[in-house]
Amino acid sequence: MLGSGWAAFLSLAFVPLYIHFLGLESYGLIGFYVTLQVLFSVLDMGLTTTLSREMARLSAAGNAAAQDMRNVVRTLEVVYWVLAVFIITAVVLTADWIATSWLNSNRLPPDVLGSSITLMGVVIAFRMPYGFYAGGLIGLQRQVLLNGMKSAIETFRNGGGVIVIWLVSPTITAFFTWHAIAGVIAAILSRMVLWRSLPRANGRASFTPSLFRQLWSFGAGMSAISLLALLLVELDKIILSKMLPLDELGYYMLASTVAMGINLIIVPLVLAIQPRLTQLVAGGDVTGLRQIYHMGCQLMTVLVMPFALGLCFFSEPLLRIWTQNADIARFSAPVLSLLALGTAMNAMMNIPYALQLAHGWTRLALITTSISVLVLVPALIVMIDKFGVIGAASIWVVLNAGNVLLTLPIVHAKFLRGEYKHWLLVDFLRPTCVVLAVLGLGRFFMPEETSMTGEAVWIALWVTASLFVGAKVTPVTRSYISRKTAG
Repeated sequence: MLGSGWAAFLSLAFVPLYIHFLGLESYGLIGFYVTLQVLFSVLDMGLTTTLSREMARLSAAGNAAAQDMRNVVRTLEVVYWVLAVFIITAVVLTADWIATSWLNSNRLPPDVLGSSITLMGVVIAFRMPYGFYAGGLIGLQRQVLLNGMKSAIETFRNGGGVIVIWLVSPTITAFFTWHAIAGVIAAILSRMVLWRSLPRANGRASFTPSLFRQLWSFGAGMSAISLLALLLVELDKIILSKMLPLDELGYYMLASTVAMGINLIIVPLVLAIQPRLTQLVAGGDVTGLRQIYHMGCQLMTVLVMPFALGLCFFSEPLLRIWTQNADIARFSAPVLSLLALGTAMNAMMNIPYALQLAHGWTRLALITTSISVLVLVPALIVMIDKFGVIGAASIWVVLNAGNVLLTLPIVHAKFLRGEYKHWLLVDFLRPTCVVLAVLGLGRFFMPEETSMTGEAVWIALWVTASLFVGAKVTPVTRSYISRKTAG
């Protein structure tokens, strides 16, 4: 969490500087790049998740599986670099069309848009292998090493980007040029770190087509799920980029950036829990699996809800403090509240989803995401047309709430029969209700006229209080606090 938190802090802290040096429309283009990056990540085809799962599964055998581990990495990385070349080619060939026929820009000329989109392709093509090698380190449960590397890379990437647009050239092309350079360095470094972390073997790692065919079934299921899940997350931004001007997309992306900051809690927790769940399933340890599962779910609720609901209740003052712009805060605050609530509901799905992957079961996720996409597209078009960015954010809340209510009973019935009631009452509702009550009181009694510093202190105190109270009513965290207090 510290590693991911540092990366998130850098990206969030520099957003006001991006807007200051580049303008809101250029920031909207950065938002489009983020969406494009997420869309291209579907070409991962589940390879990163497959690599992570195989590293976790094979690591249970220790050095006896060293050669197999190296062959898996070599086989999947060859496929991955072919995908990187494809991405660069696809973006270069479509850059001019995107610049002239898709984006709606009032200030940026077509040639600047075209060159920026071309550079986006280079950045994306090298960021994906970086994520792939990081997935291997996660499977090896080398989170400390990974996050040390991630912190260094993100400091170099984001800090250098600000220096470039501040001291060298305050242009969007300079911004993407720097990020392309940083992406190449990150890919090379992460590859070196993963290979050095693998156990030594007598033979050389080799590309093995039969191994790829063996892993393809799980990877294909993950690829389809990833495609549909990415569409669920990014369709709002894609449709907004077509239906609304770039400046309004910029407001929406600002709120989305803050709401997605909740992922700095979600992702590290899932990445720490999932390899362990996979090992327990492989070993047939049902008791241990049940304990780790409930621990993960309780930690997810206790850690996510105070910050997510804090964003809901205090969205406008937080945005005003962050951006130092009252107009931006007023426009983006309702969007942020809705996106944060939807993201919190989405967080509750992550540990159950990790349980499904630990069993190699992708069918339920594939069915539910397929249905969601079919419903989402027309719903977004109608809601954006009638309500603009508020309509898009509302759909995100409804979608995730529906998934929690409909799919989690099925997951528990299949893998942890009789445990759904425990999840609902103990893992989720109990900490969520007390956090909601504490933050509701904090918002109700918040002084109307105070300085930004006073607002920041007030919000921090109430979010901290809600975190502590939520932890005290949840078995896993309450036990931890009691042990530390007694010690």
